[in-house]
Formats: sequence, structure tokens, C-alpha cells
Amino acid sequence: MLLFVVAIFLSAFLLFQVQPIIARYILPWYGGSPAVWTTCMLFFQFGLLAGYSYAHALVTLFRSRPKLQFFIHLAVVAIALIFLPITPADELKPTGGSETSDLWGIVRLLALTVGLPYVAISASGPLLQHWFAGAHRGVSPYRLYAVSNLGSLLGLLSYPFVFERMLGLKHQTWWWSGGFVVYGVLALACAWRFWRGGMVDRAEEDGMADGADTAAEGPPVAPTMGSRLLWVVFAACGSAGMLAITNQMCQDVAVVPFLWVLPLALYLTSFIICFDQPRWYSRMVWIPVVVVGVGLMVWLLNRQHDVNAGEWHIGWQIGIFLLAMFGICMVSHGEMVRRKPHSHYLTGFYLLVSVGGACGGLFVSLVAPKIFDNYWELHFLLIFLTLLVGILIAVEAFNRYRNKIWGGVALIATVQALVVLCLGLKLHYEETKSGVIATQRSFHGVIQVVEGDEGTEDHFRTMFHGRINHGDQYLDPIHKGIPSTYYSEYSGVGALMQSLPQRQEGSRAPVKLGVIGLGSGSLAVHTEPGDEIVFYEINPSVYDLAQNYFTYLSDSEGDTSVVLGDARTMMEVELRDGQPREYDVLFVDAFSGDSIPIHLVTEEAFEIYFQHIKEDGCLVCHITNLHIDLSDPIRQLAEKFGREAMLVTHDPDYDQYMLYFSEWVIVTKNKQIISELHAYDWVNPWLRDEPDPIHWTDDYSNLIDVIMWD
Repeated sequence: MLLFVVAIFLSAFLLFQVQPIIARYILPWYGGSPAVWTTCMLFFQFGLLAGYSYAHALVTLFRSRPKLQFFIHLAVVAIALIFLPITPADELKPTGGSETSDLWGIVRLLALTVGLPYVAISASGPLLQHWFAGAHRGVSPYRLYAVSNLGSLLGLLSYPFVFERMLGLKHQTWWWSGGFVVYGVLALACAWRFWRGGMVDRAEEDGMADGADTAAEGPPVAPTMGSRLLWVVFAACGSAGMLAITNQMCQDVAVVPFLWVLPLALYLTSFIICFDQPRWYSRMVWIPVVVVGVGLMVWLLNRQHDVNAGEWHIGWQIGIFLLAMFGICMVSHGEMVRRKPHSHYLTGFYLLVSVGGACGGLFVSLVAPKIFDNYWELHFLLIFLTLLVGILIAVEAFNRYRNKIWGGVALIATVQALVVLCLGLKLHYEETKSGVIATQRSFHGVIQVVEGDEGTEDHFRTMFHGRINHGDQYLDPIHKGIPSTYYSEYSGVGALMQSLPQRQEGSRAPVKLGVIGLGSGSLAVHTEPGDEIVFYEINPSVYDLAQNYFTYLSDSEGDTSVVLGDARTMMEVELRDGQPREYDVLFVDAFSGDSIPIHLVTEEAFEIYFQHIKEDGCLVCHITNLHIDLSDPIRQLAEKFGREAMLVTHDPDYDQYMLYFSEWVIVTKNKQIISELHAYDWVNPWLRDEPDPIHWTDDYSNLIDVIMWD
């Protein structure tokens, strides 16, 4: 028995280690969007479905021929070894394109890199449990599913806290590849044990279907079509809930493995609890947990639109989202396991569970962006799950227990819960839509333009990515050219522009500016005649809205152009074509939610930047953030490249021209600029005299090091 436990545990451990490893590897290649993770998750869910389908077909078609099962799986594992190591090849990097090409590019990359090894490992859960049932007759295999999910959970949790902190990405892929070889040996040993155990069709002749029945299970009874449908639906609800809430967190914090792993770990924990013992799922416990968790989450979503409410600590926000998600998964998987079949139908049950998981991922990743202009799939899911569970409980009370009173109570409680939930979600919908004049949802998230104070001199427009401000503009002719928000004349941007030698009296030479991240185009207001400014923008929706609803680009006094595509990718292409830009200043102002995408603040990224910047030019990084402090990684990189890093902070004490608190880090070795910034007292002291030793590369970075927990 120990052999099967170890093999199943290792296969599950590797199955869920590979997901953050590969997603983390390719994240810089596709611009750090939350959609990179959801697309990876969709691929892995369909990979799991393929593995379960393969296991089900192997067991069903060759039930009485264990020798053939052994040799077929041996061949699959042997062929999968050809794909090792699973390090993605540089040739698979994207060269820029549409969101559709990005999506299918990720799918193609994953298929060529880890496709077959992942399918082979995915099959281990149901296949090895079936073999265990043959080798250990009279012992139910279902508890091994809990072992499998425990391995998955440890695989996930160990990644951000152990492997990501200790190993670079290339070492991680090699380590995983070695683990796959060990798994292959253990899986084949289990197959040999199954074969030698004589698990053939005579088990049915002995009246023991599959040799795995216990007295408690009794004779096999075929599940109804209704039960099969509910397996799929509840599995889909759990998967969709996990992905929808992960999207919400990543949009407002950062797209990093740490925030992928936590929801996925709780998702797996719900499987462990529900499959270990039926009694662990109690409606009297978990339905109230869902009510509390979802209620807090809806309250938090509404609170985020209250400008006077203040910002809650990141820990509280994540905790509320995870509580709601865990409750959703527990109820979804608990109701599913309540209807699990006799072990004779084990592989078919797991197959339909994986179908449901894939359907949930398909809905969130592909269907929802086409039918919703915002992240309304979460609202839809909450209403649907409440209605479904309420009806099932009421029907069960009426039919199974013949108790009309409890059935009526269940229906009344369901209606009440739906009314309260719909009111809360309606309020969030109205707040989200308030003042919105344009919305576009794409692979890179939801972009909105909000208009306010119409008919007054304060008439303005704001661009939002989620709930993060990407630039304001007054529409009154007198004020619309005034730099606002994070880009005022008192911010790091204003300080630098006033300190440039080209802006000094008697010079007035043209300046060449590069900007990573377009937003509303606010930075263009700092140009003068003869200047050139080049924006890099990964999201075509941002460019479209900036052109049609803001005038910063059209009003710019300089020569303005926009390069569509991930900034790093496009700048690399320019270097390969022998076209360094020779910028006087390059601004890094690309936000994903409330965080600069990590791949834009690594050593490799800075190396590209400095090849495009003049020797005496400046790199300027916008690090204003509610949750993450990027000052130490940038200071370390400045030192690495022999430049001085200076912090310029602006904290306005009035609400004129929409000025916001901002933090900018100016990196340069131009002595004249450094002297000018210090002379006019623009430079602020660092929080720490010496930066923490945080040095990020494409091969190594860790968000935990820079989260502001206090």
C-alpha cells in the first residue's frame, strides 16, 4: 500500500508544482497580465481532463487485460521523457501581436513544453487508484484521492515559500524533470504490482466489481444522469469561483505566483476535506461560512468604491476574498462528494469532475470576456450557486425525508439569501458603472473611462484599470493642459523635467522621452516643441480610449508616437534591428492593477533599458503603491549598473487639479542632474539607509520580499 501512497503523492506534488513554475517562466514574455495565469490554468485543466480521459479509457477498454494497461502506460511515460527538461525554448517567445495570438501562443508553448508529461501525471490519480483497488481488494480507494490532493497542496504551498526562494527558474524546471523520472519508476512499479496481483475479469466473477468494493459500499448501483450532471456543475462552480476571485485579487494587487497559489491551495484543501470523510462536509457548518464570506466580499467590493473609506490592509483584503472562495469551494465540492458513486464507477466519476473543472475554467477564461464587459462572472456564479444549493436542499427535504416544514424553510431561506445577495451585487454593479462612458475588456483586463462634474469648470475624465487610476484630465480648456494625479510639476516627473540640462535657461534643447505604459497619456503634457515622446503600451484598449476620450496625445507639443506590444519585447526587437532609441529619459510607468509587472524591474529589463538610454540619461520608475515597496530592488539594480538612485516623493495637502501622493525613483549618473535635484531639495530620504539585499532577475524574484505587511 505504501508504494501506491508514495506514487500518488509524488504525482500530485509534481502536478501542481509545474503550474506556477511554467506560468512564472512565461509571465515576462506576455506582459505580466492576469490572463497569463488564467490561460495557463485553462490549459492545465484541459490537460487534467485529457489525463483523466486517458485513464478512464485505459481502464474501460482493457479492464480484463492488466498486462496491456502496464505496457501502454509504460509507452506513454517513456515518450513523455523526450520532453524533458521542461524549460521553455527561447524560440517560443512571442514577438508581439493580438490578444488572440497571445492566448494561442501560450497554449502552443505549454503543449510543446509540458503537454505530454502533464497528461501522463494527470492520469495517475484515477489510474493508480484503480490499480490499488485491484492490488488491495476490499479496501476503498477513495481516501487516496485525499492523499493526492494533500500532495497537490504541499506542491503548491512549497513553491512560493521554498522553491521560488531557493532556486532560479531553470533549476526549478530541471528539478521538476528529475522528479518526473522518479514518478515514472514508481508508477510502473505500481502497474507491476497491479498486474502481478492478478486483477483480471475474474474479480467480477467473484461478485466483487473491480475487486474494490467494501461491505459498506454494497453492490454497485449506476449513477443517474441527474447525479452525473450535478458532478459536472458543482465541479464547474468550484473551478469558476477559484479563478474569478483570483482574477479579482491579481487585478488589484499583483500578478505573481504568491497570489495564484493561495486560492489554488484552498481549492485543493476543499477536495482533501470533502474526500477524506463525508462527515467533514456539514451543511450546518459550511453554508453559514459561505454566507459570511460572500457577505464580507460583497461589502469589500462596495467599500472599494467609497473614496472616503480609506484603503484596507492587503492582508484583510486577501483574507476576505479567500474566505469567500474557500466557502464556495467547500459547498461545491461537498455537495458533489455527497453524490459520489460506487467505486466501480470511480474513473468515470473523476472524468466528469475534471470535465466540470475544465468547463469552469473555460467559462472564466474564454466565455466571460466575450459576454461581460467587466468581471461580472463572479456575480453570476454567486447567484447561480445560491439558487442551485437552495433548490437541492429543499427538494431533498421534500422527497428524501418527506419533511415539508424543512423544505419550506429551505425555500424561504434561499429566497431571502438571493434577495440580500442581489441587492449587494446590484449596488456594486451600479457603483462600478457610475459615470462610466466607455468600457473595454480584453486579455489584459478591464479598462474604463469615467466622467464627472459635467457642466462645471471641474468637468473631468479618468481612466481606470480595475479600480486603479491611470490618469485624469480636466476638460475645461483652461485646465486640461495642467499635469495632474501622479505627474504634476511637483512630482518626480516634474522635478526631473525641471532639472534636465535641456530645460535650463539658455539651453532649451529638444528632449527625447520614452514611456513604458500609456494610460491616458498624461506624461505628454511635459513635452515642448521639438521634443519627441514614444509610448510603449501592451493593451490596445488603452491606446484606443486614450485617443478617443483624452486629448493629451493630440495636444502634445512634441512629436508623439505609440508602440503597441509589451515594452520589453518591443525594445528587444528594436535592439536586434540595430535601432537603440537614445532616450534622454525613460519612464517605467506600466501598472498591472496596483503593481508594476515584476518582469519590468529585473536585471535583464534594466540592461535593455540602459541600452536605449543615453549614457548621461535617466531611468525613472514610478513606485507609488498601496501594497508593495519596490524601492529596494530598484536601488540594488541602480548600484549594479553603476548609477545613483534618488527618491522623489510628493504628498499634496490640498485637492487642487487632482494631485495624488506619488513616489518616483530617478536612476542616473549625470552629475548635473543629481546636483540640480539636491540643490532644489527634490530628493527625499529613503526609508532604510541601506537597501535590503533584494536583487531580482528573470530567473529569480519573490513578491513576499517586498509586500508591505505593516
